[in-house]
Amino acid sequence: MSQLSVLLPLTGLFLLISSTFGSESSVALPVSCVTRGTDLMEDGLVVLCPPDCTQGRVSVFGTSIYASISSVCGAAVHRGVLGPSGGSVRVNKLHGRQNYMSSFAHGIQSQVLSRWTASFSLTKAVSVPLELTSETIATALPVAAKPAKKLKKPSVKKALKGGNKDCPMDIAMVIDSSKNIGQRRFNLQKNLISKLAAMLRVGPTGPHVGLIQASDSPRTEFLLTNYTQPKELLFAIKELAYLGGDTNTGKAIMHTAETFFSQENGARRGHPRVMMVLVDGWPSDDLEQAAMLARESGINVFLVSVARPAAEELAMVRDKDFMKKAVCKDNGFFSYLITSWFSTTKHVKPLAQKLCSLDSLLCSKTCYNSVNIGFLIDGSSSVGHSNFQLVLDFLEGIARSFEISDVGARVGAVQFTYDQRLEFGLFDHSDKNETMNALQRIPYMSGGTATGAAISYTTQNLFRRMGPGRNFLIVVTDGQSYDDVRLPAIAAQEQGITMYSVGVAWAPLDDLKSMSSEPKDSHTFFTREFTGLAEFIPLLVRGICRDFTENN
Repeated sequence: MSQLSVLLPLTGLFLLISSTFGSESSVALPVSCVTRGTDLMEDGLVVLCPPDCTQGRVSVFGTSIYASISSVCGAAVHRGVLGPSGGSVRVNKLHGRQNYMSSFAHGIQSQVLSRWTASFSLTKAVSVPLELTSETIATALPVAAKPAKKLKKPSVKKALKGGNKDCPMDIAMVIDSSKNIGQRRFNLQKNLISKLAAMLRVGPTGPHVGLIQASDSPRTEFLLTNYTQPKELLFAIKELAYLGGDTNTGKAIMHTAETFFSQENGARRGHPRVMMVLVDGWPSDDLEQAAMLARESGINVFLVSVARPAAEELAMVRDKDFMKKAVCKDNGFFSYLITSWFSTTKHVKPLAQKLCSLDSLLCSKTCYNSVNIGFLIDGSSSVGHSNFQLVLDFLEGIARSFEISDVGARVGAVQFTYDQRLEFGLFDHSDKNETMNALQRIPYMSGGTATGAAISYTTQNLFRRMGPGRNFLIVVTDGQSYDDVRLPAIAAQEQGITMYSVGVAWAPLDDLKSMSSEPKDSHTFFTREFTGLAEFIPLLVRGICRDFTENN
């Protein structure tokens, strides 16, 4: 191997540029937007991606772990380790696998792939290569130094293999940055979360950690995918700046529940969502509404109270039950007390164990990510093409409210006249966009109306082998059925299917109520015009979530 060392005077300093050609090279290899992982022969190679790889058509297969036929630069942008302006990224070769999942992130839609022979993952380059430009500034390196040897490939691979696979959580740490805590205790808080982050052992296959500061207004410091290597995460925590202001913990919980766990911000589909909230003393605002939103969104809220108010301070506390109202469930598991910031070390291990207790995270399953929804669609001649499209738009609005994925909510559809047609099953589409497209592609049948036979068909063909408590069937019809609907509806409900009936125009109210689950009034909807269907979307979604909560 040859090594070229060039010593240049630069603003009174000396810049040593070392270029090593070989597998241990720290110099980035320029690639194009369409360069695939399979095109790279070496493991741990640092590549330099051009800008604007999101503009063209790049093929990316997978999420976090990508099939080797994926565009490296496209995958890097999707992963969040590169922005649209390009830059350096390290490509780490992995074995092949099954079930590469699709997702949309950072402007790129990755695709599903059932199996491939090789994979790769991506991390930020440990060393960014310097370019010889008039703007380059660097500190002098001793002549005897050997930069190439500092980048030990085994250490990078070891970090990549790290990560606690038994703790695959997405964790948001909400820390107290109020004037109440002060700079000194804020630093002690940073020390606590640094030790906790180190014990959690973040990594590509382990926990991901992001952080929000609670003050007058919440501030997101970094997202889940910004730092997936332990050293990077610890450095980011060390660099946190104290804000001051009020302890608006409720506002911070609301902000985190509304925005933080989106796929665009790096949340992983199917991974439990955890929010650990640290409060010094007591909060300045109300926590109840924010915590309710977090629970409904499937987020497990832990509250760590440090230095609880003394007896003489209780009069100043706005809500003395703030801990009970903030947590996922008031059962003692989600609340944690620390008497002082000066004695936190002994609490690191039990806190880490709680955050990683997968079976105890009671708020992970919600109606939004757990239900199976079947649509039974009247395709009879009386509906007509234009009204049939309004029905499809109505059903799409319902489906869009849920987190449809291979590990989340699922949607299927059956159309009926005298005959029945399975348009797509609950397991045919594991992506929300695919499901929306499938709904809109349903062709109008036209014919008679045999709703009872359609209910029986749907029970046997759409919901077979599905456990009770999370199966819902929404029947949409505009007229009277030529057969009996009561007995097929009873049979469906006895199999654990909760039924909602939606009638339009000439649909008899008696038939609608015969099909609906109890209580009839809250499971039956009727409108004279097809244009009125859209008003039922929020009512049906809330009803499904209410039923799911009661049954589970």
